[in-house]
Amino acid sequence: MKTVKLSEASRSLAEYASELDDDIVVVTARNRPIAAVVSLKNVDREVLALSRSPQFLKIIERSRRDFAAGRSRSLAEVRDLFGLRGKAKRIQPTRKKRAAADAHSVGQPRS
Repeated sequence: MKTVKLSEASRSLAEYASELDDDIVVVTARNRPIAAVVSLKNVDREVLALSRSPQFLKIIERSRRDFAAGRSRSLAEVRDLFGLRGKAKRIQPTRKKRAAADAHSVGQPRS
């Protein structure tokens, strides 16, 4: 993690962002963090939105407390609770997705 004082930042935000890779640049003012520049190369918009959602963060926090207190259920218990015994059935891809996959694999060696 790199730290840059706002008063000493000599380059544009775009220049700092272009050098990120997997690093984080924390911008500080009066020795307190005020912003962070983070790479979003492998992050989708939904994940980004949820990471800033107070409601979602409360759900995660409550779930962690419940788990730590032993108030959680295993996958087998949930399946039993809903009458889903045995292995879950795989959902088959739609015709459109199968056709797209077939078109993509044309000319590629089979394994």
